[in-house]
Amino acid sequence: MHKIALIFLATLVLVACGKSEPPAEKGPELVVYSSRIEQLIKPIFDDFTKETGISIRYVTDEAGPLLARLKAEGENSPADMLITVDAGNLWHAANMGILHAVQSETLSANIPPALRDEQGRWFGVSIRARTIVYATDRVKPEELAGYEDLADEKWSGRLCLRTSKKVYNQSLVASMISAFGEEKAEQIVGAWVNNLAVSPFSNDVKVVEAIEAGQCDVGLVNTYYLARMLVENPELPIGLFWANQGGEGVAARGVHVNVSGAGITKASKHKENALRLLEWLSGPSAQYDFAHLNQEYPVNDKTAPSELIDQWGSFRADTMPLSEAGRLQSDAIKLMDRAGYR
Repeated sequence: MHKIALIFLATLVLVACGKSEPPAEKGPELVVYSSRIEQLIKPIFDDFTKETGISIRYVTDEAGPLLARLKAEGENSPADMLITVDAGNLWHAANMGILHAVQSETLSANIPPALRDEQGRWFGVSIRARTIVYATDRVKPEELAGYEDLADEKWSGRLCLRTSKKVYNQSLVASMISAFGEEKAEQIVGAWVNNLAVSPFSNDVKVVEAIEAGQCDVGLVNTYYLARMLVENPELPIGLFWANQGGEGVAARGVHVNVSGAGITKASKHKENALRLLEWLSGPSAQYDFAHLNQEYPVNDKTAPSELIDQWGSFRADTMPLSEAGRLQSDAIKLMDRAGYR
């Protein structure tokens, strides 16, 4: 009997040892579809998770495929938030009916009205200014004025531009339609084309490199591209000029600014936590990261820009609501095509 008891006890021990523990309960999680690259958003999401305990799972892709995916998934989409660049993309997302409108005192306090949707469907989380850059050894700042002045014949064979296929230039031209009307804006863009030194480039970095190489003397770029290049080479002989700061009327309307932005999806099953993330993106920690990881300007004026771009000084920004750039984007694309801007 003693031997049988020992065998029975041994069997119980083996059964107990082999019994699996129940899986640990998973904490709260949000799913974000982002057209911003991983090395920019991951550190920001990691900080949010450390602070709140809410983990972030993200999918990265170009804006177009992400919008198409959200539309196709409909109410079954796992996405809680969309993050993308340019007000044009955000405007399209809102008008596709895939974003949820929210009201938030925090977002209203942190983000200026021109940098967010009037209906609360999307909010800018970082600013990118698109302005004039020039060769410091061949151009004097006093020769420069505004975007429309690059249509002057004195810049014939001296202008470099990025392709019109990029949304940044589409939004810039949309802002010019808003300022001048379509007919005048088309005349300006047509004159830009006449002044080109070489065919448009695929990106802003190549515009700056062409100016450095002497292929052209002036160009239009987003400021963070130049800032990142200056981090690598502080002696780069390229200057930055804030467009449309002087004169009267539309000539003094200010620099064209755009945003990267975010909105909560209609399909989100975790809207409370998604709003928590959206508000956090407008706060000091995330705003600091946007300013220093990618050399962008914070949307929250309580956060200082990086030391490098702070050296460029302050500028007056165009106060046109960015939703207007989205509304006029289709017209801008057609206008650029008619003007021969490819």
